[in-house]
Amino acid sequence: MHNLPTTLPDWLALLESRHAETHIDMGLDRVRTVKERMGLAFSCPVIMVAGTNGKGSTCAMLEAMLLQSGYKVGLYIKPHFLDFNERARINGEMASDAVLVAAFAEVEARRGDIDLTYFEFTTLAIMHLLATSGVDVAILEVGLGGRLDAVNVIDADVSIVTSIDIDHKDYLGDTREEIGFEKAGIFRPGRPAICSDPLPPQSLIDHAEAIGADLWLLGRDFNYQGDKQQWAYGGRNQRRNSLAYPALRGANQLLNAAAALAALEALRNVLPVGAQEVRTGLALVELPGRFQVLAGRPTTILDVAHNPHAAATLAQNLSNMGFHRFTYGVLGIMQDKDIDAVVAHMAPYVDHWCVAALPSPRSADPAVLAAKIEALRPTDAKDGEFSVKTFANPAEAFADATSRAGQDDRIVVFGSFYTVAGVMAARKSSLH
Repeated sequence: MHNLPTTLPDWLALLESRHAETHIDMGLDRVRTVKERMGLAFSCPVIMVAGTNGKGSTCAMLEAMLLQSGYKVGLYIKPHFLDFNERARINGEMASDAVLVAAFAEVEARRGDIDLTYFEFTTLAIMHLLATSGVDVAILEVGLGGRLDAVNVIDADVSIVTSIDIDHKDYLGDTREEIGFEKAGIFRPGRPAICSDPLPPQSLIDHAEAIGADLWLLGRDFNYQGDKQQWAYGGRNQRRNSLAYPALRGANQLLNAAAALAALEALRNVLPVGAQEVRTGLALVELPGRFQVLAGRPTTILDVAHNPHAAATLAQNLSNMGFHRFTYGVLGIMQDKDIDAVVAHMAPYVDHWCVAALPSPRSADPAVLAAKIEALRPTDAKDGEFSVKTFANPAEAFADATSRAGQDDRIVVFGSFYTVAGVMAARKSSLH
């Protein structure tokens, strides 16, 4: 192939236009072959993180604590909200277009006649970039599942599975046991395999034992406890006391923080991290779209919650926030999600619903969503206390909520990465 793209947007457009056969059950043989042709290998410790919810937060906490310790950290995290570059971070900074273009060209040069999906191609490119950037540690977030995810062609030194819940039914099965087996696919023989789900499926435990992974279970190998002011981590051989709460807000963040600290304990001989670095890292960690409370009034919360487990956590966090007169919910969600359960968790907290279509063929139909929500109208709701409206996109839904919400109200944007990204983009353009 001659004229290869020279800019990142052109590369991404090309990859999106190449419809490689995207059967998720194609296995990893193609990706593994290209990886070997590229000589892709990490000469530093690799931490891999999978899970239904909480994996992004766990990655962000690890990055923050390791950066505080003076290590050069590589992070692969997804998806992105505004710029593709958000997926590749080196030393806390987004990768430049130029280094990404060079990494894409490297994959293209080595793949020969092997078809790669957009996700496989970009994963190989970013892992190549991190592996050749002289980082001291690489943190790799797994996309779907684990066993067949392109990231899993790398053997991690430490693997973490955060939570196991029903999310992508079409691909990963519809029981926690099936999903647990898929996530456990990132575990390796003889290496630490950390699970921070309080009720790990038996399939995950069985697989870890079958391959001889060094399984760390919450409550058995590591634990946490806390009061109003501070919390403590206890591992196999390491205690960390009087820790500040993570800057990421929400009920599940101590589970994620404990998993991150277990990974650091497992690596403490190669990547020592001191008490002060842990405290500062947790105090400074940020991650867009995870119960992200924006400055100003009305209070606006962005949360990518898109499955029942995440929606229940979001609802709990909203209930802990103190009084707001009305709550406006900006919701867009994918058709393949458990929409009824997501809406049921949020219904007690939302008075005015602004339902949006998403820019994806998988988007749920706003009219269908609105009908589901109307059916949950509180019997005692007076005029002006409950409403449901539909919109063509998240930006229009958010604009409507903003126009109606008063100083004492709040707006919560949720349901999908696309919903949050649409609102982020609209806010960004309105600020310029």
